This record gives sequence, C-alpha cells and structure tokens, in this order.
Amino acid sequence: MYESFYGLSAKPFQLRPDPHFFFGSKGHKRAMAYLEYGLSQGEGFIVITGEVGAGKTTLVRNLFNRLPSDQIVAAHIVNTHLDPDDTLRMVVSAFGLPYEGASKTDLLTRLEKFLCDVDHQGKRALLVIDEAQNLSARTVEELRMLSNFQTDDKSLLQTFLLGQPEFRATLHSPGMQQLRQRVIASYHLGPMDAQETRAYVEHRLATVGWKNDPAFDDGAHAAIYAYSGGIPRKVNTLMDRVLLMGFLEEMHAFGEQDINTVVKDISEEFQVPDPVGTPAADTLPGHLSEDDGDTDYKTGLRTIDQRIGERRASSVEVLDERMMRLEKSIVSVLSILKKIVATPQGAVTHPMDNQE
Repeated sequence: MYESFYGLSAKPFQLRPDPHFFFGSKGHKRAMAYLEYGLSQGEGFIVITGEVGAGKTTLVRNLFNRLPSDQIVAAHIVNTHLDPDDTLRMVVSAFGLPYEGASKTDLLTRLEKFLCDVDHQGKRALLVIDEAQNLSARTVEELRMLSNFQTDDKSLLQTFLLGQPEFRATLHSPGMQQLRQRVIASYHLGPMDAQETRAYVEHRLATVGWKNDPAFDDGAHAAIYAYSGGIPRKVNTLMDRVLLMGFLEEMHAFGEQDINTVVKDISEEFQVPDPVGTPAADTLPGHLSEDDGDTDYKTGLRTIDQRIGERRASSVEVLDERMMRLEKSIVSVLSILKKIVATPQGAVTHPMDNQE
C-alpha cells in the first residue's frame, strides 16, 4: 500500500524472516561466526538462544543462503509441542520420508538409510529445530539419540537448536550432561543498541530503494529504540505501522511525536477492554450502604453516578477522537485515489507529487 507512495520496491519491515534483509549487527555477526564454525565441524549440536524476535531464524536462513545447495540437505521443524515419538515422526517427515502408520523401529530404519544415502552423495544432513524452549527433556534426549547415526569417521546428522533464553535452563539441567558434551558451539543473541537500531532501520529501507523519503529525525529514531528495545521484530512491527500512517496522512518526515502517536495506538489495541455494562454500585470503591444513613447513602450514590458519568464521557471523547482520525484517514485515501484516477493513462508520476 505505502510502497508506491514512498517509491519503495517492496515492504521493508515485513515480519516474515527474510535473509535478503539480513543486518549484521555486532551480535548477529558474532552469532554467524559461531554458526559457521559449528557447521564446519560437521557434527554435534549448535545452540542459538535469544529473545522473541531477536532474529534467530533470519540468522540461520542467511547462513543457508550462503551455502551451496548441493552440499547441505536441511530440514526445519517449528512445531515443538510434541512428545518424543511425534518428534521422530516430524523429523522423518521434514526430510520428505513417509511416516504414516510406521512403527518407531521403521522410522529409525528409514531415517538411517536416508542419512547414509545423503552421505554417499557427498552431502550433509542438517536438522534445524526452532522454538526449542518448548521441547521436553525426553524429547531433547530423543534428538540426542539421533546424533548417534554415524559412519566410521563422521556423523550423519548435525542439529541446530534455536530457542528463547529459557531453553538454557533445559540445557543445563542435571539430565542433559550427554547433550551438553555434544554441543559444538553455543551463543546468546542479544538486542541491538540504539546506534545499531538506527542503522537497522536505514538498512532495511535502503534495501528496497529508499531515497530519504520519508525522513526520520534524531527524535524519531530515539522513540523507535525506546519502544523496541533493539529487538528487530518489534522494530519491524512499529515501522510498518509508521509508514502506513505516513501514507494515510501523506507525511514525508517523522519526528518523535509521530512515532509516539503510533506507539500509543499499538498499546491501546492490546489493552483489555472494559466490561460491557455499568458495574454494580456495591462493587465500586467508596460504596455506602443504607446503614450509613439515608443522606450519606444518597450522597454516595450521586458520587458514584458522577464517576460513572465521567468515565462514560471520557470513553466517548476517546471514541470521537479515533473516529475523527479514521475519517481523516479515509479522506486521505480518497484524495490519493482521485489523483490516481485523474492521472492520464500512461503518465508517470513520482511519489513526491502527492505531497501537498
């Protein structure tokens, strides 16, 4: 929607992990070095942890993009709320092997034969497990047992475990000693700092042809970092909404207040709504019963009614404000559509022509 308005070739802040937009912050570069080292060993486990949205999956997909497809046969598993037997079926399925109606023995036999065939072709098999924090200790042990598939001189399967920080608690639990001994490399991916967050925003914009339209001042970048904490996914969520607002309002420059307006809108969307209807008087603070005296009781009820009226008035004001903003947005869209319709067929327009 807003891409053509700003002259961008694609959406720069999509939530789907895309190695095309990979940004090498200090943390991501170091994590990549650990992955490359672990992969060069050709065996064991590589563990990458990080907060939600830190960029773990993008990191791994970027690594895959840099590897010749004729050298690695990879399988990626995301659904990890599984028991050990289901996990084995998922692994077999992820490598494209039949699994329905097969016993555990059959599944293990098929997987071993497949891994041997891959090795005979001069390739390596890689299993990537996302959301590893959801794995039970028994399931992790089942995955460790799969690492026992090997020839006389090499392992047939290498595994990446990607998870949130709590996965480290599982990894360091007493029963995981054998797994820890097979971890070749481990790294925790932290958030970006303020300077890196700014560079990340500009990098993603530049990747889709950004020519400083729209512009973001220092205050805007400070507000972006304050909201996101340097977590890439939170940056993407915010910036996508910022550009959408800019398109609707025909804005070509953003400051701190503009960013905070979008942050406020996002925060309000996730607030728990007030219960429908008016609460009973005896559930409100300051309730007075009839035993407190007729005059005091009536005065108390008037106070309660006043509070309820104030809350209703406040809600109406907020609703009116949001309706006015929605109407303004619709008017902006209609204005843009009129300009598009009025443009002679075949004529070329520039996004800046929409600026008033």
